[in-house]
Amino acid sequence: MEKDKHALPQSEEEWRRILTPEQYRVLRQKGTEPPFSGKFYKHKEKGVYVCAACGNQLFPSDFKYDSGCGWPAFYDALPGAVIFQDDYSYGMYRIEVLCARCKSHLGHIFDDGPAPTGKRYCINSVAMDFKEKDDKEKPSE
Repeated sequence: MEKDKHALPQSEEEWRRILTPEQYRVLRQKGTEPPFSGKFYKHKEKGVYVCAACGNQLFPSDFKYDSGCGWPAFYDALPGAVIFQDDYSYGMYRIEVLCARCKSHLGHIFDDGPAPTGKRYCINSVAMDFKEKDDKEKPSE
């Protein structure tokens, strides 16, 4: 589904209409997909991962790595693409990662990632779409 780059839904009812039930559960209700099940867990194509709710560019494929955690993992996000929020759910403290544009839940961030950031953005596949890198050179004029 191609997202409108300007208008965001104004109500949860609108979000429920445009997202699949699983996307709604994860993105809007802060759910989690089962580990090792997401379509992007072993994904290795070149391009950019975008928010499944609004199309905001989040993570370049070059920032993705295999953390073994069961979800797609990235060591950084694009500047200004995500925001963070304290999460005390399930009797533990974590830092939630949200899309900066639509405030949808993407996953969590941890301090056990690789250099250069030492961060592990643990992100649900269902919370993202993927835009392939266009390697075709445009003809010079």
